[in-house]
Amino acid sequence: MAHPSQLGLQDAASPVMEEMLHFHDHALMILFLVSTLVLYIIVLTVTTNLSNKFILDSQEIEIIWTILPAMILILIALPSLRILYLMDEVNDPHLTIKAMGHQWYWTYEYTDYEDLGFDAYMVPTQDLGHGQFRLLETDHRVVIPVDSPIRVLISAEDVLHSWAVPALGIKMDAVPGRLNQTAFITSRPGVFYGQCSEICGANHSFMPIVVEAVPLEHFESWSAMMVEES
Repeated sequence: MAHPSQLGLQDAASPVMEEMLHFHDHALMILFLVSTLVLYIIVLTVTTNLSNKFILDSQEIEIIWTILPAMILILIALPSLRILYLMDEVNDPHLTIKAMGHQWYWTYEYTDYEDLGFDAYMVPTQDLGHGQFRLLETDHRVVIPVDSPIRVLISAEDVLHSWAVPALGIKMDAVPGRLNQTAFITSRPGVFYGQCSEICGANHSFMPIVVEAVPLEHFESWSAMMVEES
């Protein structure tokens, strides 16, 4: 998860987020090189009194500064489109979870099970346990198996919400009357935190998301226990 004074993005916990981190570094390097070149030309132009008549009116330079930016845009656009299509891929999910946004909590249903669902409310500050994070912890976590394709169906019952978990590279709007879907694979066990990322009312800041990735054996034990309790 994020920490104070952090300059970069969170550590990736899914293959798609790893691709997004690589693309971020790729685009940032291009931006740095272009900015350095432009700054150098500006400083050179301001500090020198000399001029070259061949530069003032040159077809060759005009061709270069037209083609070069187009090539740079292509270098940025192609990886971006690749990641965009990867994010929309939903191939044979092993588990489907329905996330429903409310003011101001989330409801989850494991649709592959007959009766497995729960509401997830934020844990109040006075009830937090040792090591739990304020405004980020919920009374029920979304437990999923590691290295398994997970599909999440996202909607809302009242106003616009957004189901977002940065470490997994997920941000999908929850729209009343519309069912959106996204998919992800967790590459390692862990607990990953997110929040509603669409302003949805007075308590918008108080409907966090907690995804816990565990080995398959632990997930089966947890799901059996939850079904028995319900």
